[in-house]
Amino acid sequence: MRIAVTTWSLEQTSAADLRPAAEPDPRAGVRVVRAEVPSPAFSRFLYTAVGADVSWTDRLGWNQARWREYLERPGVETWVAFERGTPAGYLELEGQDEGRVEIVYFGLLPEFRGRRIGGHLLSYGTARAWDLAERWPHRAPTKRVWLHTCSLDGPHALANYERRGFRVFETVTGEEDKPAIEGPWPGAER
Repeated sequence: MRIAVTTWSLEQTSAADLRPAAEPDPRAGVRVVRAEVPSPAFSRFLYTAVGADVSWTDRLGWNQARWREYLERPGVETWVAFERGTPAGYLELEGQDEGRVEIVYFGLLPEFRGRRIGGHLLSYGTARAWDLAERWPHRAPTKRVWLHTCSLDGPHALANYERRGFRVFETVTGEEDKPAIEGPWPGAER
């Protein structure tokens, strides 16, 4: 079955573009931490737990060696939001040539959506994209942070990016095969 999918590419071209969300109440126990040790198993867990119900499929075929190769690249970072010690979501950055940083993946596990964690994680992760060269001295200072989202992602994704100061620079609509995705649990097809 073919379905129409719209993909929006968004960007910030200055750190001043970032409009941060309010930080969660400290009593909520939300914190964002960089996963500094490359772990294919942990990254695959985050990818499948966050992406299962929003049609993320491009990395499902990656084996452990492919995950490790990607995660060990200079300028690739994974930032994880935790709520009282439980992983709630993540944001993955990839430093690219000419001072570009892509937010490759961003999202929350389903049970943590709608709890005001996403805006904070996106704000925090975007700020880390802008200061990426401070942690990777061989990289050029960030001049542009960009990402893409599509109509298969969560219903609030595009609006969240725009509220954080990202601007759409390209919109493409096309047809794709509808992914046969199961939820995070076998037999829980959406």
